[in-house]
Amino acid sequence: MSKIIYSLLIMTLCLSCSSENTEMLSQSSDLIYFPPNNSAIWETKSISDLGWNQNRLQPLLDYLELKNTKSFIILYNGRIVVEKYFGTHSSTSPWYWASAGKTLTTTISGIAEQEGTININNKVSDYLGKGWTSAPLAKENLITCKNLLTMTSGLNDALGDDVSPVNLQYVADAGSRWAYHNVYVKMQDIVSQASGQTWSNYFNTKLRDKVGMSGAWIPNDGLSVYWSNTRSMARFGLLMFAKGKWNSTQIINENYLNAATTTSQNLNQAYGYMWWINGKTSFRLPQSQLQLSGSLISNAPNDMYCALGKDDQKIYVVPSKKLVIVRMGNSADGTNFALSDFDTILWQKISALY
Repeated sequence: MSKIIYSLLIMTLCLSCSSENTEMLSQSSDLIYFPPNNSAIWETKSISDLGWNQNRLQPLLDYLELKNTKSFIILYNGRIVVEKYFGTHSSTSPWYWASAGKTLTTTISGIAEQEGTININNKVSDYLGKGWTSAPLAKENLITCKNLLTMTSGLNDALGDDVSPVNLQYVADAGSRWAYHNVYVKMQDIVSQASGQTWSNYFNTKLRDKVGMSGAWIPNDGLSVYWSNTRSMARFGLLMFAKGKWNSTQIINENYLNAATTTSQNLNQAYGYMWWINGKTSFRLPQSQLQLSGSLISNAPNDMYCALGKDDQKIYVVPSKKLVIVRMGNSADGTNFALSDFDTILWQKISALY
């Protein structure tokens, strides 16, 4: 009898250990994966492992190629599920982020604030001095750093990309009008002035190098545009998906990111701090004062937020689906500054895949 009891105890212990090991493996697979810095190593996850529809992959890739895409990546919980390069473009080829790179400025502004270097509620002239616009001084003093981040400076958005004082003219009081405007780049001057460092140096040390990105800011018509390979864009998207954390290090405050990726003002529900937000009841687009009804991308998940750049540079972050999706390339159709019909059709094909 004692031998039977002993055998039963051994079996129970083995089953218990097996159950615990299975649970630990399951928990491990649910953890967000971060690729090592300065390495080409990046773990993958197969479409079949995820239970997605393999037959829908080729139609998606065919559409991307048809629409002038250079590169495309889908991450699931940090692991690469799809990575495709078209034509002569490769994993090491640099490409411009265009206005999708505005979110890099958002992130650095948040890092500078958490370090006590700036306060986004302070007025811009606290850092740049008076006369940084041609607006009357009383109106200029209404403009805060947060107004720059939310596109509510009240300055004239119809005068082109030039952000010299003569071209920054008063239209409405700060906070009373939403208009997509390159005056946001003054946040880069603010961070540089307050930190005593060049913008590039501050960016590289506080963000780029910490998450293993490559790339550089390249001057273009008076503005700096970020260029990098596609995986660097995916690393940045992964940082956002991980709520500002990289491995065990909190790079940027989660509360700031929550504010950046939710409605930031009552003029454009689909806009945070230079992040576009899906799932709202209305939205506005660049170079227009029209308010449009419905969600930004109606067939994409409601909790998605995205970085959108000229000629269809895209970072989509979808927390509920554990997805980060990156598209780089030339314009899918005509030139556009943010959203296009391409987004809707692309999401039809992405949704069919997963």
